[in-house]
Amino acid sequence: MAKNTNLIPLKDILAELLKSPDLPFNPEDGLIWYVWDEVVGEAASRNAQPLWVKKKRLRVKVSDPIWLQELCLREEDMRKKLNHKLGRKAVEKIEFRLRSR
Repeated sequence: MAKNTNLIPLKDILAELLKSPDLPFNPEDGLIWYVWDEVVGEAASRNAQPLWVKKKRLRVKVSDPIWLQELCLREEDMRKKLNHKLGRKAVEKIEFRLRSR
């Protein structure tokens, strides 16, 4: 069987796709999950985890109503620290939601 030399490696296709400005997300937003624990602190990270980020809006699931209230009060500070750690304005708003049981 003849080998098809016109094939493009999948890694090259994905790399080119991720460079596209037409993506509905910024691939660098994935770094939020890596820096989250450091930015919000150990106690908060045990009770709140990022779910998704779209159009600079970060959705975070929270363990209970007490943590929901606490984190809502800290939203501005957390957002500033997160953006500083990422080195860009990645998040304009953090929305906290109770985790569904």
